[in-house]
Amino acid sequence: MNNNNAIGRRQYNRGYFSLLLLLFVFTLNAQNKPDTIIGEVKHDTVRTISPLTEKSFQIDKAFADNVHKENFKLVPSKINIYDMPYSMTANYPNYKRLALNTGVLGGAGLLTLGVLQLLPEDATSWNKKSITSVPPFRRWARNVRKGPVWDKDNLVFNYVLHPYGGAAFYMGARSQGFNIFYSFLYSAGISTILWEYGIEAFMEIPSIQDLIVTPVAGTILGEGFYLLKRHIVSNDYRLFGSRFVGNFVAYLIDPVNEVIGIFAGNPNRKKSGRSDNSLSCTPWFNTTAYGKTAGFMISLSF
Repeated sequence: MNNNNAIGRRQYNRGYFSLLLLLFVFTLNAQNKPDTIIGEVKHDTVRTISPLTEKSFQIDKAFADNVHKENFKLVPSKINIYDMPYSMTANYPNYKRLALNTGVLGGAGLLTLGVLQLLPEDATSWNKKSITSVPPFRRWARNVRKGPVWDKDNLVFNYVLHPYGGAAFYMGARSQGFNIFYSFLYSAGISTILWEYGIEAFMEIPSIQDLIVTPVAGTILGEGFYLLKRHIVSNDYRLFGSRFVGNFVAYLIDPVNEVIGIFAGNPNRKKSGRSDNSLSCTPWFNTTAYGKTAGFMISLSF
């Protein structure tokens, strides 16, 4: 009797366990099975709003491409290198302003050539009578064909003024975001193409010393100028506590950018809320017993 009861309990337990197992499997299948009604509702809902959704989030590819191109073109020119940490390799080129600098340097080169022609012959080693006896472009072609040669110019011209000129060319690019390498290339290009084989070739044969000394010494000196100007700019254009000294040195070491900044704007002078430099020209006329005189007064403030 006891054996029959034990067997009955075992069978009951097995049946109960089997029933629980079936319930578990059924519940698991029910959870994994998609809800047809809910799925249809969701599907219908998505279908109802999908045209609006697609229209609202549609991307105009042409517009996106244009924004990308405009940003790629404009963002570098908006970066002021004097706001960035010092680096010899970082490059934030402002091509538009560099083109303006190049045009101004071309005009300054022509003005410099005129000044050199007024200097005594022993200062430039130019035989003006012999030089001007030949038409300008024929003279230029002859000089370019014969060069370059080792010149006998005054030491001050070759080893003081030319390195300074190269440094000014270098700063013309360096202050516009170009790194050392590209600023060197710019200085070499201006000194070689614009000056030695350009403007100066109308008066003399291109010089070996000038082709080497101007860009190489100009780059070394120019990077020193750049570091000094960073110090001046970071101190609100003060040097040794003096704004006059700071501005004087800034114009001396970076003449192209500082002069152009008067007319085209100088972002370095807006850091402390101060206005840019201003330049005014006031003409005047006067009548005396000896006749009429005229002139003008130039005022520069910074």
